[in-house]
Amino acid sequence: MNMSKRVFLIVLDSFGIGEMQDAYKFGDVGANTLRSVSKSPYFNLKNLKKLGLFNIDGVEFLESEDSPLGAFGRFSEKSMGKDTTVGHWEISGVVSDSSLPTYPNGFPEEVMDEFSKKCGRGVLCNKPYSGTDVLRDYGEEHIKSGDLIVYTSADSVFQIAAHEDVVPIEKLYEYCIIARGILKDEHGVGRVIARPFKGENGSFTRTSNRHDYSLEPPKKTMLDFIKAVGKSTIGVGKINDIFAGRGLSEYVYTSSNADGISRTLQYLDRDFTGLCFVNLVDFDMVYGHRNDVDGYAKALSEFDKALPEIISKLKDDDVLIITADHGCDPGFLKSTDHTREYIPALIFGRRIKNIDLGTTEGFCSIGKTICDYLDVESDIDGESFLSEILKE
Repeated sequence: MNMSKRVFLIVLDSFGIGEMQDAYKFGDVGANTLRSVSKSPYFNLKNLKKLGLFNIDGVEFLESEDSPLGAFGRFSEKSMGKDTTVGHWEISGVVSDSSLPTYPNGFPEEVMDEFSKKCGRGVLCNKPYSGTDVLRDYGEEHIKSGDLIVYTSADSVFQIAAHEDVVPIEKLYEYCIIARGILKDEHGVGRVIARPFKGENGSFTRTSNRHDYSLEPPKKTMLDFIKAVGKSTIGVGKINDIFAGRGLSEYVYTSSNADGISRTLQYLDRDFTGLCFVNLVDFDMVYGHRNDVDGYAKALSEFDKALPEIISKLKDDDVLIITADHGCDPGFLKSTDHTREYIPALIFGRRIKNIDLGTTEGFCSIGKTICDYLDVESDIDGESFLSEILKE
């Protein structure tokens, strides 16, 4: 058994590559994140193209690579959802049979009354809202009253916004922990999110002190199994929050995609055996949800530009997997929400064949394959495709 195997799993948050067959159930017919961003003049993914991105099923609108460098394919989601939590859980081997609760009309009175009472503060808004608009419309009232701005979205989230000069960061985090304790069972939302902001009325801006409080996955994920046998499980970006701190031997938060890439390069220089699981969230948070096609294309092109350095640091037994967790098509102007799309998987390493995996059912096969490659036995959902991609 080789003890030096490393897997670098990089999730380009929301980088969908076309509507899934059941997109109509989610109101997402016609969504295609890759197609929308490919129309931008800032779109330049020459390195992802070499890895086979444009050779994947359904990407006929872009010119394919004659001889891609690795294995490639698209994966459909088995879980009934299209959000970050459910997507990452499924990649890690947990299929969610029912979707997490959402609140298109705001949270029920009994939830809000208990929250307000336990925090000792009133509540503003309590409905689905854009994160920037909610500050414009409720920020000044919050500063005057001290009441907390609570809002949601099309996702399963309970978001609490507060000005850092009105509610200190640690106190806001405390309120989130209170909310997380209330929001369970039928009201078990995927994430409670602290949304601190600063500035004056008319120019409020969210700060980088965001913090997510997730539900724990309902069963063991690949992280739990890999960690249990003494191998490293390193989380970069939102990974620690998404898994509620479970299954990681080490983690680091990031302030941007550039920071996430920099941290990944640092881990590539370190000796360890196991998994480095990276989430690059700007695609989703900064560009997808704001219908910013050019911004999304620029961010992808920046990642593409960093790829040669990432690849140059891979050792003989390392495997790089680039994928996504759902879509968030910035050109899909019906909404600013996530979109139900296939995700890409580009798999590269000196031991990986150039092979077209076609379309695979279940993101969970990615997690199963990672466990298989790391010689870790697990009973997570998914079928390993390791034998298809590994050179003899």
